[in-house]
Amino acid sequence: MVRYIIHKIGYALLTMFGVVTVVFFLFNVLPGDPARMMLDQNENSEQLAIIKKKYGFDQPVYKQYLFYLNDISPVSVHSKNSVNYTFFSEKYTGKVLFDIGNNQIAVKTPYLRESFQKNGKPVTDIIADTLPNTIFLACFAIGIAVAVGLVLGVFSALYANSWFDKLIAVISTLGMSLPSFFSAILFAWIFGFVLHEYTNLNMTGSLYEVDDFGNGVYMNLRNSILPAFVLGIRPLAVVIQLMRNSLLEVFNEDYIRTARAKGLGTFRVVYKHALKNALNPVVTALSGWFASLLAGAVFVEYIFGWNGLGKEIVDALNNLDLPIIMGAVLVIATTFVLITILVDFVYAYLDPRIKLK
Repeated sequence: MVRYIIHKIGYALLTMFGVVTVVFFLFNVLPGDPARMMLDQNENSEQLAIIKKKYGFDQPVYKQYLFYLNDISPVSVHSKNSVNYTFFSEKYTGKVLFDIGNNQIAVKTPYLRESFQKNGKPVTDIIADTLPNTIFLACFAIGIAVAVGLVLGVFSALYANSWFDKLIAVISTLGMSLPSFFSAILFAWIFGFVLHEYTNLNMTGSLYEVDDFGNGVYMNLRNSILPAFVLGIRPLAVVIQLMRNSLLEVFNEDYIRTARAKGLGTFRVVYKHALKNALNPVVTALSGWFASLLAGAVFVEYIFGWNGLGKEIVDALNNLDLPIIMGAVLVIATTFVLITILVDFVYAYLDPRIKLK
């Protein structure tokens, strides 16, 4: 188990190093001067010099890359003699561990730098404000996909090749084929506008809204229904087909035939014996889909006006606010890596034959 954990930590660090490297060089070869982006239309030569000096934009690209790695790393090195040494200022939050000559080794929270456009607001604060809304939406969507997908998948397997099975297969294929942005527009128009009188759902809206009568901010769960359902359509279609096919394979196993020969009912056979062993492919798909939903929520959140990380990414792309884009990509990549590791432990629980080595 210890060896397995060390192996996975090494895999995670290597993966994140690759992601950070690609993201940094991808966005730093883009045309444009980051210092001018930060100052917008108010720059002068003196202000530009100060900004470039503060953020290291006057340094070669490889040095900027090393500075960026130092900023986002939980363990970092800081020079005591540096003019820009600001570890105990508002730039970092952490603690110095020990000194090595003129340098200090510190442990800190990753510093994702500051927004170019939002008055220098820290990217970590922006992500902290929007990521919970996106996670809520993704969890809601996955919940819909699992609850509905497992039930329909089980019935499709039980009534394989019947008209019901064929109908579900057509619906699943259609669900996997529709782009999320098209589904979002379609559902917003039909259920939020045409049928608003009956559904009482809005075309746009976020999880938290400001009360019109000045009573502060309140939670409006109703606004999450349409975007969550749209996000859940594609994983729902995948879960249905995976559950059906996996369950059909399990039905051919000897222990299922034995359970049926003992006179156990269909429900008991499925629930007690077949379902748990048929879930591995579904868990695999959902682990990837959850992280994909964080990234795929970009267009859905923008169309529904949902104040999440996806909408923030779209706004940052429109404004070329590179720190927000880079920070969001790193957060999504980290989430994907952590979920991948967690899924291995879920495998071991669902299938005792799988050993963590």
